[in-house]
Amino acid sequence: MIFKTPTKHFYVSGTSEGYTMLNAFDGALLNAGIGNTNLVKMSSIVPPYCRLVDRIDLPQGALVPIAYASIAQAEPGVTISAAVAVAYPEDESQAGLIMEYSAPARKDIVEKHVRAMAEKGLEKRHLKIKEIKTVAIQTTVESIGAAFAAVVLWD
Repeated sequence: MIFKTPTKHFYVSGTSEGYTMLNAFDGALLNAGIGNTNLVKMSSIVPPYCRLVDRIDLPQGALVPIAYASIAQAEPGVTISAAVAVAYPEDESQAGLIMEYSAPARKDIVEKHVRAMAEKGLEKRHLKIKEIKTVAIQTTVESIGAAFAAVVLWD
């Protein structure tokens, strides 16, 4: 078994300019502090009892389960943003829900949208919301830019 059910999670975000869109994305990962890991994109569930913690220094090369939003753009002057939101249920024995969203828009617009997505997702599961937490980041593209926001799941 490669993965165990995560017991901790934390938020990261970053932006970067790069030589190509992939280089900009890689720089945003480095800026977020997770650039030397192997991201394994997950569907968007926080397991029951999975604690929110401060950022953890992850081992280089680690396989890291993650839910993320990213955007890369090669149009100078455009504002781009990425955001994630977690809706935590009142009943801690139930899973939380992560939503991700990115767009060529200001951070406040993207954050408001992803928050509503998380709220609607937990409502669809017929769970009462304890709280919703978000992280969002924006940048204005100089040449080729990227924005990245994520929830990292860890054991």
